[in-house]
Amino acid sequence: MEKITSELKNVKTVGIAGHIRPDGDCVGSCMGLYLYLKANYPEIQVDVYLEEPKAEFSFIKDLDQIRTEYDESKKYDVFFVLDTSEKKRIGVALAGYESAGRTICIDHHISNKGFGDVDIIEPEISSASEVLYTLLEKEKITPEAAEAIYTGIVHDTGVFQYSSTSPQTMRIAAELMEMGIDFSRIIDKSFYEKTYVQNQILGRCLMESILIMGGKVIVGYVRKRDMEFYGVEPKDLDGIVQQLRVTKGVEVAIFIYEVKTQEFKVSLRSNGDIDVNAVASYFSGGGHVKAAGCTMQGSVYDVINNLTRPIAKQLKERSQTS
Repeated sequence: MEKITSELKNVKTVGIAGHIRPDGDCVGSCMGLYLYLKANYPEIQVDVYLEEPKAEFSFIKDLDQIRTEYDESKKYDVFFVLDTSEKKRIGVALAGYESAGRTICIDHHISNKGFGDVDIIEPEISSASEVLYTLLEKEKITPEAAEAIYTGIVHDTGVFQYSSTSPQTMRIAAELMEMGIDFSRIIDKSFYEKTYVQNQILGRCLMESILIMGGKVIVGYVRKRDMEFYGVEPKDLDGIVQQLRVTKGVEVAIFIYEVKTQEFKVSLRSNGDIDVNAVASYFSGGGHVKAAGCTMQGSVYDVINNLTRPIAKQLKERSQTS
């Protein structure tokens, strides 16, 4: 598929969805496609399905049009799934995807093996939003769609600092900027700005973090009782793993938070050549070589011990070959 246009012939209804707990790239790519289709194909009924996005994305046009529940009576001619590595991670509209006439998966996760009738999976590209941009006709992208796409790219590149940022990423960002978007506001509002309690829980996690493996690995964790004490939700923990990652000398950052008793969500980031996707995949998770995640059971100490084994193995293998 060269351009999305080729998939829209004789199409009357389109559904769009992303993954559970949508992040900036998920929201940006889904809303970018939604706004693009609404502006250029008014004859097509377009619906977008996501769990409720975080407040920091409220500047994106038509965010209030997101459907957080799926109407079982709806059936779509074409259903797009963006930034979603496997079918079971589709959020509120899995049934809509499964009943659609044709399904299209647009993604950049290396762990995505393909689950659509059409799969556009580009693991070497920074974000699903960047992949989406390459599939749109540039002259038809509105400033509002450009804002959403830029937001997605900014979030999955860490404001262009991660190794997934390529010359193409920067060229696309420049083209989006030329469309008149308020790029500095997007970065400040959706990436850097934090509430007071978000800063408090970040500080708590940093104070209680530990360095292991000779300072090559840092681990931060937040227990459910800590979240309840500060009145924060999982969405308020965004950015903690990135702050852990920039610790001098650290090659792998691990951030763990408790979902319920004996169950933890894990985020992994790599600064060097440790493949954290391989680590997460071992525990039925996945993502990218330098950014991945998974869900694990046990005590927090069990989780840390189990995660560090495959990391230690990679470090040992590297030392033997160097």
